[in-house]
Amino acid sequence: MVMTNNTTHTVSHEPLARIDFAKTAPKVFKAVIGLDAAARAGLDPALVELIQIRASHLNGCAYCLHMHTNDARKAGESEDRLHLVAVWREARNFYSAKEQAALALTDAVTLVADAGVPDAAYAEAAAHFDEAELAQVIALILAINTWNRIALSTAKVAGTDEREG
Repeated sequence: MVMTNNTTHTVSHEPLARIDFAKTAPKVFKAVIGLDAAARAGLDPALVELIQIRASHLNGCAYCLHMHTNDARKAGESEDRLHLVAVWREARNFYSAKEQAALALTDAVTLVADAGVPDAAYAEAAAHFDEAELAQVIALILAINTWNRIALSTAKVAGTDEREG
């Protein structure tokens, strides 16, 4: 209870009900699914998951982080690499040069408001991916950032994966 101007108000600690984005905006949701599918096409599935995990760490999206770490495990990713992706710069020996370049680009694009996308991060990624692959990697980073923002703004609960139901 909170008292303001001699009036008592009950403060609820229950989360505010949020929209079901997939049901409320089905055309947009399907478009994001299409972007996601197109972005990952032709990319190494392990790299896809590392990018999605890293962006989800940076965005604080527990829902997506839970989903993509589980997907990575199912695809055979090691626990060491999963645990260390949050601090990949200090654990470079766990990731190939190509993966490091993708993770650096993921950091830059996800945190674009901080410093833009530095030429060095872009150039390093361009040195490891041909133009078509680089476009796919950028699209994947954009897609996971979109998913993170959908999950966070609609208060998706970590541990629930609607793809299974």
